[in-house]
Amino acid sequence: MGEINLFPLFLSLRVSLTATILAIIIGLPIAYYLNRSKSRLSDIVDTIITLPIVLPPTVLGYYLLVLLGRNSPIGRFLEEYFGMTIVFTPTGAVIAALVVSIPFMIKSSKTAFASIQPEFIHSAEILGRTKLNIFFTIMMPLAWRGIVAGITLTFARALGDFGATLMIAGSIPNETMTMPIAIYDALLAGDRALANTLVLIMTFVSLTILYFINRLEKRVIQG
Repeated sequence: MGEINLFPLFLSLRVSLTATILAIIIGLPIAYYLNRSKSRLSDIVDTIITLPIVLPPTVLGYYLLVLLGRNSPIGRFLEEYFGMTIVFTPTGAVIAALVVSIPFMIKSSKTAFASIQPEFIHSAEILGRTKLNIFFTIMMPLAWRGIVAGITLTFARALGDFGATLMIAGSIPNETMTMPIAIYDALLAGDRALANTLVLIMTFVSLTILYFINRLEKRVIQG
């Protein structure tokens, strides 16, 4: 069995955590908009957001590669004015994880917002509350369970991504190789013992994280 390198595990955790934080920041306002808006534009936005759930991860990775590659307008702009590249970097891994996981944050939060009784919001509006105040003092506290569920699903999906991450970030050892890719590489190399060990480590870490998230949720519910 080859030497066990824990860099892919720590990279996966860092990428997943960063993607989850970004998904919360970006996803909650979008979920709020989709819940409140009745326009056709919101239907189009909702459809586009759902696409990453149904499209194969390799297709998403290809789109990201075309959109953010060094020969794309965005890629050239970032390299020329900021001296940064997205492809084959940890930043690319974060973007891939964000794209594949953010639909779970948005969908779960949107459903949670939709479950709030409209009378609560209407009463607050009559009392002169601003939309921002209503969002943070009424909607967020009432929808927090669905939001927490969305955060959990988002983190889990980001942690387990393989296809999109491989397409845009590659599998550079000690740089962009996440845990799922490390397992795949071990299998390709015929090192089943290493692959089995990495699978067990990944399973244990995932179960531990999800266990503590569930415990935290129960403690909040019980007060």
